[in-house]
Amino acid sequence: MEEPVTAGRARRRPRTISAILRCAVATVIVLATTQTPARAEEPTPGLGQSIAADQPLATGRAELATGHVDIGPRYVDNQWTVLIHDGTQARPVWRDPDEALIRVSDAALQTVPDDPAYAFLGVDAGKRVYVVPQVQNQNVIWLGWNTQDPRVMQTIDRGVTLTLLGVRGPGNLTTYLQSGNFAAPQPLWRSAEPTAQPFWAEVNTHTHANWVFTAPGVYLVAVRASADLINGEAVSATRTLRFAVGDTTSAEAAFAATADIPAAAGQTATDEDRAAADEPAGTSTSLLLIALAGAAALLAVGLVLLLLRGRGAKRRAEQERTSALSEGQR
Repeated sequence: MEEPVTAGRARRRPRTISAILRCAVATVIVLATTQTPARAEEPTPGLGQSIAADQPLATGRAELATGHVDIGPRYVDNQWTVLIHDGTQARPVWRDPDEALIRVSDAALQTVPDDPAYAFLGVDAGKRVYVVPQVQNQNVIWLGWNTQDPRVMQTIDRGVTLTLLGVRGPGNLTTYLQSGNFAAPQPLWRSAEPTAQPFWAEVNTHTHANWVFTAPGVYLVAVRASADLINGEAVSATRTLRFAVGDTTSAEAAFAATADIPAAAGQTATDEDRAAADEPAGTSTSLLLIALAGAAALLAVGLVLLLLRGRGAKRRAEQERTSALSEGQR
């Protein structure tokens, strides 16, 4: 004879199922709101370029004020490093960041729009700031990044993590992407943030962004490029970019400037630096989707159990009622 469903057991089962459902819902909420590392997608087509393996490494100081410039990883004497790809002249060359000064002239001055979408700049609407634009302005330097050096493309596994380690300057620096006039801005680097800020760049990527400086003067920007190689080795290098913002900012002062920025003293990062580098956004996104699918499955199982047990309890109650009626008729 089947044991009757007591009131205590009937209460315990819904509580158990309710706990399962609450857990599943909480898991979905937590996972859905978990941030993944930024991913620097190429926002505008037509940025195609190829870099020849024999492009030379130029020597001597150079001030880059207009034209096309990228930062990116390259091998020098079989050592992974970060260089500046100078396309401002007919024959592109690579330059050591210690010998290259990026000039952001007064022609870059723009007014901060009165739009809450740009609140991340931390600047009041109507204020004038220096903007290296994502879309080329012939009167302003055009700064981006690439992962297109032939040896880099042959040796890295999937892509490169580019990390802002710190900025020293009279104002703040913000780097962001924006696809089209109506898309929301995607901040990548904000010097106002106290922590290292990584983003992921796929192999053979060439991307330009908006670089916003809030005040004229000399800026030193420490950037790290790290990657996993197809042979299993991990490589990482940190270099300091030099900016002279404003027409009156002295180039000599910019070249002479030094700053104690984390990990900027040497080219090779420590194991701690490597550990701080985030995994590719694609990997994180995949793990997130898997976890969400698992949580959804748990939620579905809980709902099915709730439905089946509810039907079972109802069926047993009907059987007991029928039995009681039969006993009464006897």
